[in-house]
Amino acid sequence: MRHGRARRLAAPATGGYTAPVTTHRRFDRAARLLGDEGIARLGSCTVAVIGCGGVGSYAAEALVRSGVGRLILVDFDRICVTNTNRQLHAMKGTLGKSKVQVMAERCKAINPDATIVARSEFYSAKSADQILCPEPDLVIDAIDNITAKLHLILTCMQRKLRIVSSMGAAARLDPTRVRVVDLSETYNDPFAYEIRRHLRKNHNIDTKQKLGVNAVFSDELPIVPRKLAYDDGGFQCVCPSGDNDMHSCEHRNRIEGSMAFVPAAFGLAAASTGVRMLVGA
Repeated sequence: MRHGRARRLAAPATGGYTAPVTTHRRFDRAARLLGDEGIARLGSCTVAVIGCGGVGSYAAEALVRSGVGRLILVDFDRICVTNTNRQLHAMKGTLGKSKVQVMAERCKAINPDATIVARSEFYSAKSADQILCPEPDLVIDAIDNITAKLHLILTCMQRKLRIVSSMGAAARLDPTRVRVVDLSETYNDPFAYEIRRHLRKNHNIDTKQKLGVNAVFSDELPIVPRKLAYDDGGFQCVCPSGDNDMHSCEHRNRIEGSMAFVPAAFGLAAASTGVRMLVGA
């Protein structure tokens, strides 16, 4: 049998009849690690990937390739030429298009049986209830706006939603330095430091104790960005969204450097952590 679905599992010898579990051949190799039951479990799960840039695009693709049955992709941004070096959806023909729409089409092409929901909106306190309703089985946080990220982390903590949160993936070159720990145990990461500081100062949370937030971070010290020839007179944003009231590079004090392999490693680590949480591995 070269196509179609894999073998059926025999019903147990004792007890009542159990419907056989089947695995589609596109997930054959994954099933040999997770079993038919693991793939079936992933197929019934909903994962929200919030932020579909360098980290989120790799996480989303890894999740759909792993067999997650329903993905909710959330990002308000459109694809910029500067995304090309590190974001899966950025290539000839996609510049200026919605990140979540292009990523949704890509994921659907990988697994036509999956349900892919594309939400082109900015995660915030105002949009949180709609985005997280109904509650997903897992949240992948790939937001790079600290206010939005902090709200999402707090919301997941309060609602006891499982979350894997990406810390700072930019300004680093070594993908072998990527780690996954509880948020309370991160170090050498200014972004994670700010998140913990806000949790302590503004929400009276003891960040020396386990927080129940899986954090993907790098223990590599951030690298100061270099000035480029066309920065003469100051940085100028070329993003198709331009300056906006939500989030853009015009509002940043500096633009960090980034390469494909570190955000990709973050996204893959986040997806791996999430899949293992969902299947109990």
